[in-house]
Amino acid sequence: MNRTRILSSKTAGCSKEMNSKMKTNHSLRILTLVSALAALLHCAGCAQMSSNPSAQAKSEAPRQQVVVASQAGTFYGWPANNGVWTWDSGREILVGFSRGKFDERGGHNTFGQADPAEGIDSVLGRSLDGGRTWTIEDPENFVGNGGRPVPLPDSIAFNQPGFAMRAVGFGYHGSADPQGSFFISTNRGRTWEGPFQFTGLMQDANLKDMDCTTRTGYLVTGRDSCLVFMSARLKKGGGGRDKSFVAETTDGGKTFHFVAWIVPLSDPHRAVMPAVDRLKDGAIVVALRRRIPDDDKTPCWVDCYGSKDNGRTWTFLSRVGETGGWNGNPPALVKLKDGRLACAYGDRTRVKMFARLSADGGRTWGEEIVLRDDFQPDKFGDKDFGYPRLIQNSRGELVTLYYWASKDHFEHHIAATVRKP
Repeated sequence: MNRTRILSSKTAGCSKEMNSKMKTNHSLRILTLVSALAALLHCAGCAQMSSNPSAQAKSEAPRQQVVVASQAGTFYGWPANNGVWTWDSGREILVGFSRGKFDERGGHNTFGQADPAEGIDSVLGRSLDGGRTWTIEDPENFVGNGGRPVPLPDSIAFNQPGFAMRAVGFGYHGSADPQGSFFISTNRGRTWEGPFQFTGLMQDANLKDMDCTTRTGYLVTGRDSCLVFMSARLKKGGGGRDKSFVAETTDGGKTFHFVAWIVPLSDPHRAVMPAVDRLKDGAIVVALRRRIPDDDKTPCWVDCYGSKDNGRTWTFLSRVGETGGWNGNPPALVKLKDGRLACAYGDRTRVKMFARLSADGGRTWGEEIVLRDDFQPDKFGDKDFGYPRLIQNSRGELVTLYYWASKDHFEHHIAATVRKP
C-alpha cells in the first residue's frame, strides 16, 4: 500500500512537471506572437506619427470644442476687438464679439448687408460654468448702439468686484470717433454706461495728428487708477502702421495721460492690439500683433515685451510665433494660476489655432499646441478666423475664444476650445 502510494505520487509529479513544461512552452509561443504583432503595429504607427512625438501628444491632448454663438444668416467675429472678463475664479466668463449679416463674399463674409442700417453691432456671450455652456446678451446703450462720447460725470471705482471696461477705437465696429471712447459696467456686464471720453489723452504731444485705434486691454492698479493699453496711427498715411502705447488715469477715469510707447515709433512695423497681464513679481507682459506694412508675402507674427516699472519703459522679450498671411492674427495672453504664461493665436497660412506656454515670464516659449485645425474655407478660399481671447477657468482649463467656420457650422461663429494647459 505504501509502495503503491509512493509510485503514484512520483507518476503524478512527472505528469505535473510535463504539463508545466507544456504550459510554459505554449505561453512562450503566445508571448512571441504578441510581441511580433506589437512590433508590427508600432512600425505602422511610426509611419503616421509626426517627427516630433511630443508635439503630436500635445495636439491630441483632451480638449472640448464648444459653440458659443451661431445663428443662421449671421456672421459672428473678432473677440479680440471686443474683450473678455471673468469673475469667481473663472466660473463666470463674459466675452464680447461683433455681429453682422452673413454674406458669402471675398474677404470677410459680412459688410454686404442689403440694408446698411443693419450694420455691425457688439454683443456678449456669458458662461456660468467655466466655458461649457453660453447665453447671448445684447445690452442697451452698448457699443454700436449710437451715442456720442461725453465726459465722465463721476469718478470710477476701478477695483469694485463687478467692474468691467470696454474700450473702443476709431473704425472698429461701433465707433466713428477718432478720439476713441470707453464703456463701463459695475454689475458684471449686465448693464453698461457710456460712451465716455478719454479726456485729455489724444491732445498729448506724443499723439499729435493721430487717431485712436484701441481695443480693450487694461490693468486695474487701485481704486482710482488704471493702466489702459491702447494704439494709435497717423491720420495721414498711418494705415497699417499703428503703434501700441500705455495710458493712465489716476482720478477715477475723469482724465487720462500718455505714459509710454511699448514699441518705439522708429520701429518700421505695425505693433498693435496689446494683450496684457501682470506676473507674480509685478512685471507686466504684453503680446503684440506684428506685421510689415504693405507686405503680403512676409508672414505676420507675435512679439512679447515686458516692463518692470509699471509700464514706463519696455524691453523686447521674445518672438512668440508666426500668424501667417491674410493680415495675420492678434494674440491673446493670460497668466496661469501656477505662474506660467499662455499665449494663443491663429495662423492663417497653416490654418490652425495655436497656443504656447512660457515658464520664464515670456522670455522663451514651449512647443506650439494645436487647438483647432478643422477650418472650412468659403468658396473664395478665404481663411478668415481667429482673433482670440483667453482665460483660465475655475477647473484650471484654458478657454480660448475665437471666430471660426466648420463643416457643421459653415457661417462664421464664435467657438471655444477648452483644454488643460
